[in-house]
Amino acid sequence: MNTVIVIAKEPVPGRVKTRLQTEFTAREAAALARASLVDTLSVVEAAPATRRVISLDGAPGPWLPRGFEVVEQRGDGLDQRLAAAFEDAYDGSPMLLVGMDTPQLRPELLGFDWYGYDAVLGLTEDGGYWCLGLRMPDRRALIGVPMSTDHTGREQLRRLRALGLRVGMLPTLRDMDTPRDAAYLAAGFPDLRVSRLYRRLQHSAHPGLLFDQALGGTTRVVATGLDGRTVPSLSELDRWTAPADEVDRLALSRCEGPVLDIGCGPGRIVTALAERGIAALGVDVSPRAVSLTTSRGAAALHRPVQEPLPGEGRWGSVVLMDGNIGIGGDPVDLLRRCAELVRPDGLVLVEVDPDDDLDDTTPIVLRTLTGRRSTPLPWARVGARALIRHARTTSLHPTEDWRTPHRAFLTLRRTA
Repeated sequence: MNTVIVIAKEPVPGRVKTRLQTEFTAREAAALARASLVDTLSVVEAAPATRRVISLDGAPGPWLPRGFEVVEQRGDGLDQRLAAAFEDAYDGSPMLLVGMDTPQLRPELLGFDWYGYDAVLGLTEDGGYWCLGLRMPDRRALIGVPMSTDHTGREQLRRLRALGLRVGMLPTLRDMDTPRDAAYLAAGFPDLRVSRLYRRLQHSAHPGLLFDQALGGTTRVVATGLDGRTVPSLSELDRWTAPADEVDRLALSRCEGPVLDIGCGPGRIVTALAERGIAALGVDVSPRAVSLTTSRGAAALHRPVQEPLPGEGRWGSVVLMDGNIGIGGDPVDLLRRCAELVRPDGLVLVEVDPDDDLDDTTPIVLRTLTGRRSTPLPWARVGARALIRHARTTSLHPTEDWRTPHRAFLTLRRTA
């Protein structure tokens, strides 16, 4: 029998599983880390061991079962913390240390037969290792081994053998560091707590989170209807993040300053207007979009369009590009809001769907390439003829309908 040590961090948002935050919030990543830790501790509970120790960075919580001795981590780098964990847990029996990132491990793996071996090592697919065992503490086995690299496992094995230790190898496992790792665990080990939580989170992301992550370049996102069919105008992130193209500039030539860009995204339209010397302001509900716009030297405000905005009733033009007439899922309500924002003879420029008769107010869903899906987002897709019908209930009068091979636009002017 031996001592099993779990080296772990308290699952606090922002301190654990930061690589999961390419698709999950800090709170969600911490919840996944906690579930993984609970799964791991459950396996250790069931393993044949004399003692169970947790070497903890942070404070224990209700997730820690009875029967575990808590030892506070000490040391600066991970190599020092691992060495200290062995020293602090040693009672004369062999010790097997595991991390909190391989919840799929099995109790029998922890009941290693030490006969003929001085050390144990279990590698991970990303080049690290998920467990390390030593008969007795030896700082020489750890200090100076490069940690958190794609060759940590190889270097650790080389160090153990250089010390003349006979090393027993355990199976290679995949640890949970990235969203793809979490997806692998959920598919291959569906009954784990972390897998069940992952599946719940996969289908309940806030649309704004996925949009911000797409703008930040951490993940690829497509917009679809509830039927799964792609909505092209809402999935062209490359065009949104690029400078204004020829069609954008042609549309903006209709604008009369000052211009308000509703749903400005990363700011290509506001920036193009500023380069023309036209005063412009972008508004967006995405903090990331506003940050990207201001980083380009343009002006933007983090605010929903239905909340009070600067210059109400005095804007020369209001712009709804990239299908943003769909914001909120009610085109009539949005057109009325635009009429409130422009001056008495002001212009509203709307990019509509190329299908003139399309009038679809079905919510949309944002999806990542790893399968994460947002909750339904109220949205509308409207063609020119449908938009004209909606405009009849407002004080906006259509003045021009024009298009390019792949995009369509309608301009409306406010009338008394």
